[in-house]
Amino acid sequence: MRLNWVEVRDFRNHAEVSLELERGLTALVGPNGRGKTNLLEAAHYLCTLSSPRVSTDLPLVRQGATSAFLRGEAEALGAKLLIEVEVRSSGQNRVQVNRSSVRRKRDLRKQIRSVFSGPDDLRVVHGDPDERRRFMDEAVRTLWPLREDTASKYERALRQRNRLLKDWEGGGTPSGLEAWDLELVEHGVALTQVRGQAVERIREQTADEFRTLSGQGGDALVVTYLPSVGSSGLVLGEDPPGLADAFRARLAERRSDELLRRTTLVGPHRDDLGLHVQGLAARGFASHGEAWGAMIALRLALARAVERELGEPPVVLLDDPFSGLDPDRRRRLAKALDGRGQLLIAVPDEDHVPEGAQVFRVREGAVDG
Repeated sequence: MRLNWVEVRDFRNHAEVSLELERGLTALVGPNGRGKTNLLEAAHYLCTLSSPRVSTDLPLVRQGATSAFLRGEAEALGAKLLIEVEVRSSGQNRVQVNRSSVRRKRDLRKQIRSVFSGPDDLRVVHGDPDERRRFMDEAVRTLWPLREDTASKYERALRQRNRLLKDWEGGGTPSGLEAWDLELVEHGVALTQVRGQAVERIREQTADEFRTLSGQGGDALVVTYLPSVGSSGLVLGEDPPGLADAFRARLAERRSDELLRRTTLVGPHRDDLGLHVQGLAARGFASHGEAWGAMIALRLALARAVERELGEPPVVLLDDPFSGLDPDRRRRLAKALDGRGQLLIAVPDEDHVPEGAQVFRVREGAVDG
């Protein structure tokens, strides 16, 4: 998969920018705050219709404009795609692929994939479990766009069940709780399964990527899915036996606690992703360089998983990937990026540009080839 060209208008700090992109490695070079990351974000948005940095579209529209416009030509899975997006500051965005309107994000996401990594990914390693759950759900969305609503269905059931518990006035069991138990179990089992399958796709590759970056042998980085219900070994198959029964049993065990605390205490909203470096939990014990290497390894492993799934590598976007690494790890990463399909990286100076990369120099709101 690749982007042949990208046009950006009124997106973030860029009034109007056009990029003709090569197949391999492209580096966007310039001081911090000039808009390098904004261009990576625009490329990712063009492929996914979502930002990796913000949850709403309003910050994407340049100050003083009412809409941002993104256009580009992509090649993916044997087809050429002309993608055109109007990101509106208010109201519904407008998206067309090959001049036909796109109603659902997954209709585009199933045709082209993009993997974005930036410094904020350190929260996956050092942050709270919700950051790792978010990463797992993003991995599911990237690997299997048609299954991306699995998480949203579970979240809707969870919200309704929590509202019922919160509004309960006491005495007996809340009316309707059993019905929401059924919904929670159904969607919780589906989410547990698909998260387990996604982690299994990236687990070994993440360890390999980390070994390449760090130069360490053995089990330098171990990735483990830690479901709230069941075990990692239980969820790797398409139909893990006993998972629904285990879920119902755990709900029964925690019923009195849930009624006391008025919230749901069992389910995938309490899952975690175990990350261990040299046998120690990365969250509390990894050095800055180890944590930085782990976050990049996770994203590169996800890109490899997409390639194995579809037969083509996704577009990979790396924001400032070298700054958290020592010189030896920088050299290892630069070498490891070769031969991975199309990669766009943003770096602050020429010293961080890998050999043979296409280079664009970014200044305030403009780009020089």
